[in-house]
Amino acid sequence: MSLMNQDIKKIAIVRLSALGDIVNSAVVLQFIKQNYPHATVTWIVEEAFSPILKSAKYLDKIHTLNLKKFKKEKDFSLLLQEYKTLKSIADFDIVIDMQGLIKSAIVSKILGKNTHGFDKNSTRESLASLFYKTSSAIAYEANVISRNTKVVADALEISITEEMIQNKEAVFKITQEFALQKEKKNIAFVIGASWPSKIYPKEKIANICNSLKEQAYIIWGSESEKADAQWICEHSKYAELAPKLTLDQLVSFISHMDLLIGNDTGPTHMAWAQNIASITLLGPTTERMIGKTPKNIAIKSPSQVNILKIDKQDFSIKQIEESIIIEKAKELLT
Repeated sequence: MSLMNQDIKKIAIVRLSALGDIVNSAVVLQFIKQNYPHATVTWIVEEAFSPILKSAKYLDKIHTLNLKKFKKEKDFSLLLQEYKTLKSIADFDIVIDMQGLIKSAIVSKILGKNTHGFDKNSTRESLASLFYKTSSAIAYEANVISRNTKVVADALEISITEEMIQNKEAVFKITQEFALQKEKKNIAFVIGASWPSKIYPKEKIANICNSLKEQAYIIWGSESEKADAQWICEHSKYAELAPKLTLDQLVSFISHMDLLIGNDTGPTHMAWAQNIASITLLGPTTERMIGKTPKNIAIKSPSQVNILKIDKQDFSIKQIEESIIIEKAKELLT
């Protein structure tokens, strides 16, 4: 690193997408501010995911891009406008690419010369490393939390230990209060996911609700998820449809829970970020994306997973027995 630490006043983080990755990445903000209390931290993110960052602690500015719109419409005037906007804010002492893709590396390079990211052996798109001035080496197969914290720690020459991560403060602010059940434990179920093969069967979720006999809230996003959530509520007197929530409200809602049980998806990762007990159900994916603590655990189906070549037709999540989830849930609620 050519800059002395005291010369770093403006820091840019590039993590464009997706929701779960952004949630898992935002933990670094508190460690940056501990070491650089007077620095301004700006996050570069796809517009669709920016609402989640509005309640992130220790984040000073958010700059949104809409590269997905360009990809959809193939209108190069949109890309030119994004370039001009990036150049207009390109006044950073250091730019840290936490994503490691060619597109995020190009964005980083536009923002400044002092760029840091993953080296060519540490990411799926090795060409991205050509755009960095300095880089970090950490296996792509390593836990994503470890990867996130290492790339930032290396870039800023600070220490972020496993103990610090385990003892982190909640990543996001609670911006809304919810009046919930006081006589029973409050459990949230995240039933949606980006792929059908990552979704645990609604019939089994209803059985779990009936076995635990606590207050269950079924979180939904799309209309199809809402229909499944309503089905669960119709088949369990212990289940209740969660209200329609914005990303910001969702963080606050989850922060009120005693336990969250969910598929491998962004809202499930929010529980770890907020220090709420959780059980993540894994089928075609692995624990690589999970923030693990004694109260944040994962239950994996029997299938073997190659994270370099994910099989989206792996529906083995259906094989996870309700009894295992119920047992772990009771342990975490004790």
